Amino acid sequence: MEAIIGLEVHAQMNTKTKMFCGCDNDAFGKPPNVTVCPICMGHPGTLPVPNKEAVAKAVKAALAIRCTIAPACHFDRKHYFYPDLPAGFQISQYDFPLAKGGLVEYDITDASGKPVAERQCRITRLHMENDAGKLTHRGDRTLCDYNRAGTPLMEIVTEPDLRSAEDAVAFAQELRRILIAVGASDADMFKGMMRFDASISLREKGTTKLNPRSEIKNLNSFKALEKALQYEEKRLAKLWEKEGGPLKNDITVGWLDEEEKTRMLRDKETADDYRYFPEPDIPPLQFDAKEIEAVRKALPPLPREEKKKLASLGLTEAEALQLNDDPELMQRFSAVYQKTKDAKRASSIVITQLKGFLGAQGKQVSDGPGVPDLLKLVEVIDSGSISANAGKEVLESMVETGKAPDTIIAEKGMKQISDDSAIEALVDKAIAANPQAIESFRKGKSAALGAIVGWVMKESRGQANPAKVNEFLMKKIK
Repeated sequence: MEAIIGLEVHAQMNTKTKMFCGCDNDAFGKPPNVTVCPICMGHPGTLPVPNKEAVAKAVKAALAIRCTIAPACHFDRKHYFYPDLPAGFQISQYDFPLAKGGLVEYDITDASGKPVAERQCRITRLHMENDAGKLTHRGDRTLCDYNRAGTPLMEIVTEPDLRSAEDAVAFAQELRRILIAVGASDADMFKGMMRFDASISLREKGTTKLNPRSEIKNLNSFKALEKALQYEEKRLAKLWEKEGGPLKNDITVGWLDEEEKTRMLRDKETADDYRYFPEPDIPPLQFDAKEIEAVRKALPPLPREEKKKLASLGLTEAEALQLNDDPELMQRFSAVYQKTKDAKRASSIVITQLKGFLGAQGKQVSDGPGVPDLLKLVEVIDSGSISANAGKEVLESMVETGKAPDTIIAEKGMKQISDDSAIEALVDKAIAANPQAIESFRKGKSAALGAIVGWVMKESRGQANPAKVNEFLMKKIK
C-alpha cells in the first residue's frame, strides 16, 4: 500500500492593499472589522479593481516555480454560502488561471539538515483569488471578523506526486522559501499567511489508479500538515482493511489540532457545486511575452541554488539552511560577508552571535541591528579600536538597546589601547606581577603566556590590543 498526496497551498501576497480594493492588507493584531470597506464587504453596486502589485507578485511566484504564464486569464465567481464570505461568492480563477505546469525540486534532509535524497513535485496551476474572513466560535455564537476578507492570495495546486507526510512537509518548506526569496509573500505561518489543504488516498503499490481521496482542510503549520497526513494515512489503511478497499467517494475532513485527529465534515464538493462563471465586473488580464521574459530574467537566485553556494563557502548544512529560511538573516550575512570576505567570520557574527543574543532577549532579526550598524561594528573591530571579544559585548548591547556601536563604545569606555608606550607599560607591569608564569614559559610551558596576556587584558579592562601585547611580551621575555 502507498499514499498518494497532493496539496493546495494558499499564500498571502505581501501587498500594501487588498486584492480588489484599497483597504490595508495588514490585518494581523488589529481590532475586528477595521480594515474593511464596501468593496471587500461585497456591498451591492461596488466594483472590484485588481491590485496591479498582487498580479505582478503572482507572476514572479509562478515563474519561480517554473510555471507557464497564460497570455490571457480571467477571474471567476466561486459561489458558496458561509458567514465568512460577505459577498456570497469568492473572486477566484477556474477555467483560465494565471499559470500552469510548473515544477518544484526539494530535498529530504536528515536531523542535521544534510540532504539525503532529492525529490520533485509537479505544479498543476497557480491562480489568484481573494481570502474570506475569520470566524470565532464561542458556545452557540459565531463572531465574524472581516479584516482578512479580500486579502490577495495565490493558490498553488500540486499534482499527486507526494508519497509521505515527510515529502509533503519538505516540499511545502521549499515552496515557502521560494515565495519569500522572490518577494511574493512573507509566508509568516504565525500570522496565517500560508495555509494548506492536503488530499490523501491509498492504492496498492505497482498500480497507477487514483482512488477517491480524503481532503484535510485548513492546516496552518508544517507540524499540523505532517501530523494530519500521518493520522489520515493510518485511518484510511484501517478502513481499507475493514471494508476491503479504498474510500467509495471523495470526502472532506477537518483537523483537530489539540486532539490530533480528523473529523468528518462533508462529501467533497465538485466544481459544479460552486457554480463558477466569469466575473462580469473584471475584464480579462493580458500578458506580453517580452515583459514576462524580463521578469523571469530578473528573478533572484532560488533557495536551493543559494544553499549550495553557501555550502561551497564552507558553511555547514545547518547554517546554510538557517540563512535560507530567514531573508532578514541572509541579508545581514551577505553584507558582512561582502565586507569581510570571510564566510566563517560572517557566520560567527550573524548566526552565532547576533541570532544568539536576539534569541536570549526574545527578539526577531528585524528587531535587531540593521546592516549599516553591523558593518560599522566590523569596521571598528578591523581598525583595532576594539578587540573581537569586546565586539561581542558591543553587539549584545546593540541588540539590547538599539544603539549604534560607536555610541556604546564611547559610553562604556571600550576603545582599544594600541599606543605602543601604553602597551609596553602594561606588559612591564604584567612581567613584574607574574614571575612564576614567566619562568614556566621559559621552561617550555607555552600555556603560561596566555595567563600573562590574560592579566594584561584584565588590568586594561579588555582594552589592550592583544596582538601588540603578545608582540611586546615575546620581545621582553626573549
